[in-house]
Amino acid sequence: MIRVLLADDQRLVRSGFRMILRADPGLDVVGEAGDGVEAIAAAKDLAPDVVLMDVRMPRTDGIEATRQISLFSDAPRVLVLTTFDLDEYVFAALRAGASGFLLKDAPEAQLLAAIRIVADGGSLFAPAVTRRLIERFANLGEPARPPALIEVLTAREVEVLRLLARGRSNAEIAADLFVSEHTVKTHVAHVLAKLGLRDRIQAVIVAYECGLVRPGG
Repeated sequence: MIRVLLADDQRLVRSGFRMILRADPGLDVVGEAGDGVEAIAAAKDLAPDVVLMDVRMPRTDGIEATRQISLFSDAPRVLVLTTFDLDEYVFAALRAGASGFLLKDAPEAQLLAAIRIVADGGSLFAPAVTRRLIERFANLGEPARPPALIEVLTAREVEVLRLLARGRSNAEIAADLFVSEHTVKTHVAHVLAKLGLRDRIQAVIVAYECGLVRPGG
């Protein structure tokens, strides 16, 4: 059973999500929050596995709430939900520790699958949104992080990080590099550990911030 906390300032939106999730026998809605302050408190008190987090909320927004929740010991995974596919706050939410994001109008099946992926330790992007957000960030100017950050990686690990940042799955990376998927998983784990990252999403962000990859490159 996956324990889910709903955080959204609109009661009707929370009600809709609650109905969808409670129809799935593998999901349990353990609580709701109407703003970021309530979300932080509920995440601490209820210990959910996944928090469905709205970005724009009163008092404390979803970005700051995500950042604070990600600092908990044994922190729940945060799946950000946004209304607008150009919401400039979503990228900041990912940097704050979110494990992925979807648009609120995503199909029910996609939402349920996303919750399971995130709860299992994976990450999930809404592809079209991700591409535009990363392009917007990457075109602002010089890399936000020094390229020296990735000098701790081996040449093969840098190659894996570059392919990962281009949206390749483990299977696709394995095919590109002529290695097994198990080997790719090992390389990805080493990349995350060496760079002190939580998941693949943060690895993609670092790759763009360091200038390792550029949109269209």
